[in-house]
Amino acid sequence: MTSEAYANIPSFPDDVLTAPLLRLSLQKLLNADQDESDRLFSASKDIGFFYLDLRGTPDGDSILEDANRLFGVGEELLSLSVEEKQEYDFKEKESYFGYKGYATSVIDKEGTLDRNEFYNVSKDDILSISNPLPAPAILSNARPIMKSYILSAHSIVSLILEHLNKHLHLPNSTLANIHRLHAVAGDQIRFIKSPPQPVDNRQTALGEHTDFGSITILFNRLGGLQVLPPGKGAEWCYVRPIPGHAIVNLGDAMVKFTNGLLRSNIHRVVSPPGAQADSTRYSLAYFARPEDEVILKRLEGSDVVPPLAEGEVEEEVSSRDWIVRRAIGKRVGVYKGPEDWEKGRGTEVLSQRSSL
Repeated sequence: MTSEAYANIPSFPDDVLTAPLLRLSLQKLLNADQDESDRLFSASKDIGFFYLDLRGTPDGDSILEDANRLFGVGEELLSLSVEEKQEYDFKEKESYFGYKGYATSVIDKEGTLDRNEFYNVSKDDILSISNPLPAPAILSNARPIMKSYILSAHSIVSLILEHLNKHLHLPNSTLANIHRLHAVAGDQIRFIKSPPQPVDNRQTALGEHTDFGSITILFNRLGGLQVLPPGKGAEWCYVRPIPGHAIVNLGDAMVKFTNGLLRSNIHRVVSPPGAQADSTRYSLAYFARPEDEVILKRLEGSDVVPPLAEGEVEEEVSSRDWIVRRAIGKRVGVYKGPEDWEKGRGTEVLSQRSSL
């Protein structure tokens, strides 16, 4: 997001604990700068989150411009009536695309409900890889912007995967070949809205979790995102939004592909800090995921990826089944109790390790 997008937003306070995320440069990664590539690999192993400065590159400037425009689309979309939005809730079809209403997912074992709503738009729909899903007019009219955003986001994801592929000593294009742009996958744009919470009743808006897929590119204007650094005694830290930067994090698939070498860190969303808490919080994310039929297990051909423990047998689960399990399993009407909570967990245990 550009600086102008932050003009009328209360300042992020300086007196809250913030995560010490590395700031990486898209331009340097494009130029194959070795030091920057090394920093990317370190961030991917250490905490699985980093800032990416997008300014000054064609894809970076394009996605920043598209993100600014899509924030407006998201505000209009999520301001539609509840009745209209509910027409696009497709969970009964085991689809994680479409609308998820406010307070319709549980965020902990006790069954506490979330305090956000969002709308997922499929990459395959926008790129005409799959049949189009029914959608409100505001989204139908925004298809060209969303296509531009997806193409830029996927290009950035592909660059990150290329760097990680080299550091992992995997055969050429191993990661790229399971994240092809025009293959069927669960990649999506997500528009998110979290309204202000009552001063005397502020709780977690989105519970602690790891992301389901490979790489997430996130834009926020307000704070509220928190990460829990690895290790015992760690404290939740806010992630400060920075103009011109995306917040990038790795998901469960990268943990499974590397047997825990790379990290999908635990994070959550709470009320924004300070004066920002009185504002409605909108976010825009692009979730890149492995192709639907890819099995999420340790990749072969690397002398860097740790071997499996003696006698360890990996679960045979496809990318699509993993996403459905994690995305749909905590929805009201599907979630049955603590047992389902455990089934719906991702790589949280590995996320909290101090080291391998």
